[in-house]
Amino acid sequence: MSGKNILFYFSALFSGGLFGAGMMVSGMVNPDNVIGFLDVFGNWNPSLAFVMGGALMVFIPGYLLLIKPRSAPIAETHFNMNKRNDIDRRLLLGSAIFGVGWGLAGICPGPAITVLGSGSLNIILFISSMTMGMLVVDKASRRSTPQTATTHQSA
Repeated sequence: MSGKNILFYFSALFSGGLFGAGMMVSGMVNPDNVIGFLDVFGNWNPSLAFVMGGALMVFIPGYLLLIKPRSAPIAETHFNMNKRNDIDRRLLLGSAIFGVGWGLAGICPGPAITVLGSGSLNIILFISSMTMGMLVVDKASRRSTPQTATTHQSA
């Protein structure tokens, strides 16, 4: 295994662990907090806005200073970027389905994966259903559209 591979896996492990810890500390693994945030006409809970704001205050300077100026990635040989930037029916439909699922369940995939280790039956069912939905859409997409992701070779 090369040094770049080790760096890639270590950074993925570290950032995933940091994300999961942040979700636990902020309480965003609790569906009541998420549903409370989405309940803007009822008993609104603004805590998720503070979590998002805090994340952006860390991410934006890091992105502008460390990520955006790079011409090549640190742990890979090239950037893998999707060249599509259009807003189509499929994107809008998928976003709507995601939003409805998030609103009904009160939890999105990142925090759900964080809570998966708790053994909660609700979370296991949520992750299983989410995975099934992704597999069904992927299978249907492979039949109807060509691959859209492209590789951008750095100079």
